[in-house]
Amino acid sequence: MHFPQSMRGRVSRAWLVLGCAAALVAGGLWWWLGHRQADTTPGATATQGPGRGGRMGPGAAGAQPVSVGVVDRRDMRQLVSAIGTMNARATAVVRVKVSGELQKLHFREGDEVKAGQLLAEIDPRSFQAVLDQALGALQRDQAQLKNAQLDLQRYQALLAQDSIASQQVDTQKALVQQLQGTVANDQGQVDAARLQLSYTRVTAPIAGRLGLRQADLGNVLNPTDTNGLVSITQVRPIDAVFSLPEVHVSTLAQQLAKGQQLPVELWDRDQKQLLGKGQLNALDNAIDTTTGTVKAKAAFPNADGSLFANQFVNVKLQVNRFDQALTVPSTAVQNNYVYLVQADHTVTQRKIKVGVTDGDRVSVQGELSPGDQVVTDGIDRLREGAQVTVIAADKVEKVDQAVQEARSQPRGMGKLTPEQRERLAKLPPEQREKLAKMGPDERKAFFQKLRAERDGSAGGADGAGAFPAASATVSGAALADAASTKAASGNNAAAGAAGGR
Repeated sequence: MHFPQSMRGRVSRAWLVLGCAAALVAGGLWWWLGHRQADTTPGATATQGPGRGGRMGPGAAGAQPVSVGVVDRRDMRQLVSAIGTMNARATAVVRVKVSGELQKLHFREGDEVKAGQLLAEIDPRSFQAVLDQALGALQRDQAQLKNAQLDLQRYQALLAQDSIASQQVDTQKALVQQLQGTVANDQGQVDAARLQLSYTRVTAPIAGRLGLRQADLGNVLNPTDTNGLVSITQVRPIDAVFSLPEVHVSTLAQQLAKGQQLPVELWDRDQKQLLGKGQLNALDNAIDTTTGTVKAKAAFPNADGSLFANQFVNVKLQVNRFDQALTVPSTAVQNNYVYLVQADHTVTQRKIKVGVTDGDRVSVQGELSPGDQVVTDGIDRLREGAQVTVIAADKVEKVDQAVQEARSQPRGMGKLTPEQRERLAKLPPEQREKLAKMGPDERKAFFQKLRAERDGSAGGADGAGAFPAASATVSGAALADAASTKAASGNNAAAGAAGGR
């Protein structure tokens, strides 16, 4: 294709401009790629500051939040822990001693009774009749004896005047002795009948706590009944029986022989509540070869009656005491080391020797002084020389309290506002349970109903204060409205679905 001479000059200039532009673009691309590769080479970011997106150096790392405890001196007890069972000091099953119908009960199950206290009464009429018969026979025989004694006196007077044979006097003497025996036998019958009558009044053989009643009014009771009428356990004082390792036997035996008091504490299953304090009384006379332990018994006054027979307890026996020992919180110890917080808010490891543990404290030996602060929480994130920030103890308690409150909220209540939570706390438990089963829209309608009724009742200056008292009566209607709203919405949805079909 041939262009005119004037057109050829224009084409050459256009190609020249395009070539220059292409060269500039290629140069810019080469420069950009070179700098991008330099930015991504290892170690390049170490020289960049925070403003250029580089990583911060070691000196700019953030401080670790930790909780701390204070090192102090206090008296420490060497405790031996064991598992024990409470045993009643004495146990008695109250059984009747004579057969009869149970007519009266004078106790309530679980009551504390004294020895000799009246518990029940059996129908006494048959026993009273037997006693009356015995008394009648006694009176009859006593009269015959009296008459025979008078005859003997007369016969003896006549014998002195030689007016009667001595054989008749001797016969009368024998008759008097015979009647004396009869009267004595009658007296025994009377005493036996009176004793049987007294057995119709059932009394407590020992002092203690009553169990559950095993018979009802109108039942005929017999002395051979297996369960008896009721059982009594003496629990004031009460004993705890537990097993101790044989390694402590010699030390404890020596201390008991010297009359030293060995304190014992009882704790519940979770070892959070102290149940009682007592003293070690005795050790068994033999060691169990299968377990290598010896049984021990400790006595507890149980003044409040909180301990029961056969109750499971955790036992802590004090075998020694160390005065003013250096102690740290037990949570601060990790592999015989503690992290000591220094004045510049850094931590350093200190090796310690762990001693006895008493509660949440442990005695230690090492380069620590009273008043030092050691890390108790956050140890797993620390290294030698790490920077730390100490969290105040009250803040930790507030966080724990908030977590516990969140866990105690009913299901579905996590999105309530503070105002709604305050109103929720004023409702009865059964209404809070119903509210927890509502959906978000139903719950919103419920609280709007409460707000409207509260605003309506706040006519006086003390209207807001009257809301808690009124909420109990209002909430029932509000719940009913919410339930009806739920039912109506369900019906509408069903109708809409039918219309769509």
